[in-house]
Amino acid sequence: MIEKHIVLEDVDPVIFYGVNNVHIQMIKALYPKLRIVGRGNVLHVMGDEEEMCAFEETVQKLERHCVQYNSLTEEAILNIVKGKKTQEEGVGNDVILFSISGRPILPRSKNQRALVQAFEKNDMVFAIGPAGSGKTYTAIALAVKALKNKEIKKIILSRPAVEAGEKLGFLPGDMKEKIDPYLQPLYDALQDMIPSAKLKEYMETNVIQIAPLAFMRGRTLNDAVVILDEAQNTTSQQIKMFLTRMGMNTKMIVTGDMTQIDLPNSQRSGLIEAMRILKNVKGISFVMLDKTDIVRHKLVTAIVEAYEKSEETSKRSKKEE
Repeated sequence: MIEKHIVLEDVDPVIFYGVNNVHIQMIKALYPKLRIVGRGNVLHVMGDEEEMCAFEETVQKLERHCVQYNSLTEEAILNIVKGKKTQEEGVGNDVILFSISGRPILPRSKNQRALVQAFEKNDMVFAIGPAGSGKTYTAIALAVKALKNKEIKKIILSRPAVEAGEKLGFLPGDMKEKIDPYLQPLYDALQDMIPSAKLKEYMETNVIQIAPLAFMRGRTLNDAVVILDEAQNTTSQQIKMFLTRMGMNTKMIVTGDMTQIDLPNSQRSGLIEAMRILKNVKGISFVMLDKTDIVRHKLVTAIVEAYEKSEETSKRSKKEE
């Protein structure tokens, strides 16, 4: 008889154990020759050596399943123990990863698929499109997938701290509390893809870093996926500074919406200039999304179309004058 301690390193124990410990109780029933006690992220196991080896292999498979699919069911446990494919494994190849609710996250339009393919083939990708076209969400999903697959060591998310037409004034609190309002859209996407306990751990250990663009100066970013969101609100100097932070084994995704530039009229968008200067550089891909890619409420598409028509009418009026 031997005793072992198995540490659940990558998985959220809440998902692994199940509600009211239903999963661990089922696992115990499937391995009656072992005495299994779960405390936190450690399984204390005692029993027959041969049975112990089979159990360790099963735990590794269950852990990989939890990490990949963000869920665990009794059916999945049975299939894994019996060496069968789980229901989740039968999902199509388009899936980027699974949300915390087990919902598959996948490209939902032709241009979103183009973004996924561009990320696979290039080290730097520019994703340009209107509000709701899924550019930021898809970019973060690709970054989280790379982290889960251990292709990188960290995710770095940044955006310029520019108010959308409002002056927020002097915000209270420490540095994190001051910049959080600008970065909330990035938090929202992460919270949909990574269990809260694991996300908190990643944030505390700097595996996932969220910072304003100004904090990027002087850094060399290695072994990471780096995302610059709302890049239309960068100046020429800012975006050049950001793009030149790129280190070894790093991929960058730059997202922006040309119709939502919040810079003062005297400043030119750095994104427009970067697209012009870098359009023929090998290894950099540009993916243009449009209103057909919008995946928010159907009214968002109608709103975008209405504003486009208004801008066209305004331009024609100015030409006639």
